[in-house]
Amino acid sequence: MMKTEKYKIALGFTAICLIWGSTWMVIRIGLGSLTPLISVGIRFVLASGFIYTLMRFNKIKLQTDSLSIKLYFILSLCAYVIPYAIVYWAELYISSGLTSIIFAVMPLFVIIFSWIAFSKESITTNQILGTILGFGGIVIIFSENLSLDLSKQMIGIIAVLISAAMQGVIAVTIKKYGHHLNPLSMNFLPMFSAGVILLALAFSFENSSAWVFDSAAVLSITYLAFIGTVAAFTTYYWLLKRVNVVILSLSSFISPIIAVILGWLFINENFSFQTLVGSAFVLIGILFANFRGIKNYYNSKSARVK
Repeated sequence: MMKTEKYKIALGFTAICLIWGSTWMVIRIGLGSLTPLISVGIRFVLASGFIYTLMRFNKIKLQTDSLSIKLYFILSLCAYVIPYAIVYWAELYISSGLTSIIFAVMPLFVIIFSWIAFSKESITTNQILGTILGFGGIVIIFSENLSLDLSKQMIGIIAVLISAAMQGVIAVTIKKYGHHLNPLSMNFLPMFSAGVILLALAFSFENSSAWVFDSAAVLSITYLAFIGTVAAFTTYYWLLKRVNVVILSLSSFISPIIAVILGWLFINENFSFQTLVGSAFVLIGILFANFRGIKNYYNSKSARVK
């Protein structure tokens, strides 16, 4: 039973890395036809409708106790509306490569907030070292395409840092207080309300004449809603109940590598030796962060053999 659970965890972690790695390319394709807020607003509303269908099919009730309601409200604003809106907005000021690097500090925020929130769950030296190595790998991957002008880009950098910090807080908050929530019901209400808010912002501030609902837009939103949102977030919150929150946050290091590889394969983006070196740093960092778990696994395996 334990072995089956470990395989499910490994499969789930791999899935969210692959899915979120692919979403960067799909978002870029969709933004050729739609503006950011209308795209992400439709994505969340469509995803929440699919989640509701799954909840009805599986007879999962929406938890409405006071703690759940508070968590829904926090998730809606701090996991969906504000982080997504400000990251899209930040890219008016900074490149997507710089955005990826800055957002990759999220595991560092998770370490800080975990240390504050979980007195019994110690943060190991290996986790800290692994996180630093992984972040260094992301910097190496994107550094050749970066130019930094703090006088013009500081506002965008601060916005992405705020987004990363908020996502770090959310991960730790759900880890500590959200054990009673079903992964589907946990997503439904926050995602639906976030979608409605983002659509309202889109109609208020974006140029609707620029919206083109062609095949690229429809396919992009559909993929992002069902795969990039429903499948990925449901899996992520399922994992959050079973995996150390610092280890899980390291998926944010792997996703940019997946994004670079997919961009190279499908839309002719650059893939260099520097990318390979940076990827190696990321993988070594993740191994360091997981050192205790890997060691315990092989020790228990060798003990069974004896």
